[in-house]
This record gives sequence, structure tokens and C-alpha cells, in this order.
Amino acid sequence: MKMLINVAETVVADALRGLAAAHPDLTVDVENRVIVRRDAPVAGKVGLVSGGGSGHEPLHGGFVGPGMLDAACPGEVFTSPVPDQMARAAAAVDSGEGVLFIVKNYTGDVLNFDMAAELAEDEGVQVAKVLVNDDVAVTDSLYTAGRRGTGATLFVEKIAGAAAEEGAPLDRVAALARRVNESSRSFGVALSACTTPAKGGPTFDLPAGELELGVGIHGEPGRERRSMMTSREIADFAVEAVLEDLRTDDPVLVLVNGMGATPLLELYGFAAEVHRVLGERRVAVARTLVGNYVTSLDMAGASVTLCRVDEELLRLWDAPVRTAGLRWGC
Repeated sequence: MKMLINVAETVVADALRGLAAAHPDLTVDVENRVIVRRDAPVAGKVGLVSGGGSGHEPLHGGFVGPGMLDAACPGEVFTSPVPDQMARAAAAVDSGEGVLFIVKNYTGDVLNFDMAAELAEDEGVQVAKVLVNDDVAVTDSLYTAGRRGTGATLFVEKIAGAAAEEGAPLDRVAALARRVNESSRSFGVALSACTTPAKGGPTFDLPAGELELGVGIHGEPGRERRSMMTSREIADFAVEAVLEDLRTDDPVLVLVNGMGATPLLELYGFAAEVHRVLGERRVAVARTLVGNYVTSLDMAGASVTLCRVDEELLRLWDAPVRTAGLRWGC
């Protein structure tokens, strides 16, 4: 496989050096693998920390900045960061108002963030945790007990980040984050497997002419494999799977997320089909975001995430944000 890298062992460090060069508003500790907004800690503000394996960019480092995360901890590719990273990040962003850990539901992430919370609390940092588990495709997977955390992570980080930026206290920010997670559901589809730098080849076998319905962001198996379907057919299947679980009379935020290798031409066409299905189901769309936000290296495919919103959640979604991967209102 051809990859734009030096050697597999330095992929994450090289990417962090590039992130630092491109975004001087971030403090990037390459050695300790911690990305922090340069003005942290912000007086009177709850700190938001998230993280996970690399390979899902811009998640999470691309979402560090005003209006979203205060720090992110990248692990090795598809590997959880270690507790020391998270504890170091918590200490860097704590202004005395406490820190919220936003954790995708993968076993390594959950265990390591739990240990990091204990370390941080031993140092006098008040910590709350929110688990993101929005994927309706499967209940358990190769990496997970319970539902996987996927696209809703972006909604949680953005809305909780806006509340923290306004000065909301820790318990309020955590409650909003949990509410967003509970109001969100996702479903992903793979048209090809992804390739990790260490393996140098596809991480799973997906024959030509087939797709994986309900794939996870690490290439975990979904519900079933079928012969290749049209964008219209995929949207019918994915949106129905989400709405079957979400059941909403409220307007929704829509995220049409690319898995890394699907061009925007295709993603916007798929977004049109997602809107068609929602219109047929009489689900009002409040806002739509299309692009590569929660990726799986070079996987071709897409995911759909819907989040029920009211006026408060929509206001927080629309609030200004200034990060490498998400930016508006600034």
C-alpha cells in the first residue's frame, strides 16, 4: 500500500508536529501526546478533555479550541491514549471549575479515562465523565461492551463546549453532554476496508462489489454484508435504522460524515438522499453538517448521525467555534 508517511512508528508524532506548525493557536506536546488550546486554562471555565486512538482525524485534536474542547489526547492508531496523557491534559486545562472527560464507548478508552480521573482527582481536580454510545448498528463489538461511540461525539463536544464557554458549571455541562448523547443515534456504512500504517494492508476483507452495513470506525463488523447498493438505497437503510431507535417528533441535527476516502461530491449526493428519507418520514431538519469529521483512516463510506434538538441545544450548536476542524461564528 502507498502511504504518505516516513515509517509506521512515527506516524502520530509526525502528524502532531504538522498540527503544531499549521495551528499556532494550539499547544502541542508531541512527546507526551497532548493537544491543548493555547489560552488554557481559561479562568472561570470548565475544561473539556477528550481523546482516543489516532486515525479518526479531525476527531479529536481538530476539535480543540474556543467553543469546543480544551484538550485532546491522541493514542497510537486505533489505540486508546494512556491515563497519564489524560491526567496531564486535565491538569493543563483546569481553572478550578472542574474538568469534563468525554469518552467514546470503547473498552480501552473507558478503562484508561477512569484511571485518569482517579489520578486527576488525587491532584485536586474535580472530574466528571460522559460516555458516548450512539451507534445503533450492533450492541457489542470487538472493542466494546454495549454500543459504540461514533459521530455523536462531535455533537457532544460542540454543544457541551459552547455551554462551558458561556461559563456553565461542571454539573450543567455534564448534564447537557449526557442529554446530547441520549438524543443522538448513528449508523455507518463501509464501501472499502481501512489500512493501518503498521499493517500496510486492509484491516478486514471486503470483497469487490460488497459493502458492510453498520461498520464501526475501526472496521468492526456491522449488521450484514450486501451487494453494492445505490446512494438512495443506502440512505433508506441507514436512516431507517437510526429512526427506528431514535423515534423523534423534534427537529434534528444531521451529520453526514465521510469515513476518510469518500469525496465530497459523493457525500453531498448522499446528504440529499438522507434529507429525502427524513422528509418522507416528516422529520424536520434544523441543521446539516457534511464532511469528514469522524473518520477511519482511508476507509470509503459514510455514516449518518441524527440528534434531536430543542431551542437550547440548537442555540448552543450555533454558538461560535474556532478549531482546526470546525469553525463558524468567529
